[in-house]
Amino acid sequence: MNLSILGQVALSYCPIIDRQRNVMATRLTVTPLRPGSTPPVAELLDAVGQVWPADGPSVALSVRSETLLADLLAVQPTTNVMVEIPKFMAGDPLHREAIQTLAANGNVLLLSGRPDQPLPRELLGCFKYAIVDTADERRLDGQPVPAGISRNIGFFQDGVRTLAEMDSAFQRNAIAVLGWPIDDVAKPKPGRSPANTRPDLQAIVELINQVDAELPLAQLETTLKRDPTLAYKLMRYINSPVFGLSVEISSFSHAIMLLGYQRLKRWLALLLVTASSDVNLRPVMFAAVRRGLLMEALAPEGTAADTRSEMFICGVFSLLDRMFQLPFAELLKTIPVPDQVYQALVDGKGPYEYAIGLVRCLEGGTAHDITDMADKAMLDMREVNRALLKALAGAIQLV
Repeated sequence: MNLSILGQVALSYCPIIDRQRNVMATRLTVTPLRPGSTPPVAELLDAVGQVWPADGPSVALSVRSETLLADLLAVQPTTNVMVEIPKFMAGDPLHREAIQTLAANGNVLLLSGRPDQPLPRELLGCFKYAIVDTADERRLDGQPVPAGISRNIGFFQDGVRTLAEMDSAFQRNAIAVLGWPIDDVAKPKPGRSPANTRPDLQAIVELINQVDAELPLAQLETTLKRDPTLAYKLMRYINSPVFGLSVEISSFSHAIMLLGYQRLKRWLALLLVTASSDVNLRPVMFAAVRRGLLMEALAPEGTAADTRSEMFICGVFSLLDRMFQLPFAELLKTIPVPDQVYQALVDGKGPYEYAIGLVRCLEGGTAHDITDMADKAMLDMREVNRALLKALAGAIQLV
């Protein structure tokens, strides 16, 4: 993907999570790097279409440029493209016809912010959902709706950062929430570790340790046979198109022969973060998968395969503390990781420090924070944006 627009904007993303805690769509934020510039809207839609084709999943575009957004309203994107329109543009008569035309085309329109004046009924009907930030929510903490006030359209809750905020939003009848609920602090819990939580997690942690020690294949297969579901998931991940293997892997022993012990670690890392049956952890699992793919995609061209695998594991494991409610220093006593991964996750240092910092910024961060961290990671924005889109496309194939 060599479109010129990738060097002209800062892209960031967050999920749109429904009541069942599934990712129903992705919100892609587009911010021009130079104020006043207007990147080509055709290239923007080309880039978007390569990840979210017309017959694929939905994407919501949040364009942080009035001129670029006006250009977007004037064209006809595929109907799986949702368009976020800020309140000041929604209330501007200049854009009324374009908004009505886009709604008639079948695109879902999202009203961002509460207009200062009520929108005309015929215009309000163009918007399927409103986006309401937690800071502006009039019904926080379970307070009743004030007399005479009601919402005419469903709403997405923005700014959700914890599981409690996510639960609270759905209790207030939000259709979906925007953002990863990943800010819950990991607190030490006596006697708890990944190896003593549930049998399926026990098997994965045991396999990771056995692969790290390069034990005989027979011992690994014995461990895997304790949970046939895990064996199925492992085969599904290894054979996923995102990993580009030229030969279909038919068995665990075949995987070992073809991949080797070191490369197999990445699939087990993926299994560990996706094994939980807790529906509230689904968004965290989705985030972990995307982080792993993004870390790997950020590796410069020519990077050794072992280093790419380490970066993948670093990204995937970067949310284990949230999932297991254990600090990394305690968690990684039972799960072996390369030294560079340990440094990044426990000490916040080492060769992956800035790459993992950039990955976190790309989860809905500001353009300033993204470009600042990209500079520290010695990556230009074209490389960063290309890696982000590649990772998001890969994640669609996996989960």
